[in-house]
Amino acid sequence: DVQLQASGGGLVQTGGSLRLSCTYSGFPWDEYVIVWFRQAPGKEREGISCISGRHGTSYYGDSMKGRTTISSDNAKSTVYLQMNGLKPEDTAIYYCGASMSISKETCRFLVSGTTQVRSWGQGTLVTVSS
Repeated sequence: DVQLQASGGGLVQTGGSLRLSCTYSGFPWDEYVIVWFRQAPGKEREGISCISGRHGTSYYGDSMKGRTTISSDNAKSTVYLQMNGLKPEDTAIYYCGASMSISKETCRFLVSGTTQVRSWGQGTLVTVSS
């Protein structure tokens, strides 16, 4: 079973930083990609970033580009999302998801919403105060 658990959310002031973690299990890392999405109240879920287990490449959507860095620690079965320069409009529930793929193009399609993410974990709430 593919299992994902996001953590690391919390309350932060405008301009602050947070590092979210996505702990995964139940699948071979080098055959999957892991994505980060977020969903603000009353808005659709939007893609933030993605990393390929096979290629180690990453892709960033427009919503937080330049303010986020995605990385992985295979020994800990964890993918991180470092977020800097947070703004009140970044307040949302942040989710990590996974899809099986060894293609270099998959991350782009997933983050853009062209292709649906196969598995989701529970989200973690990020609140940015003004």
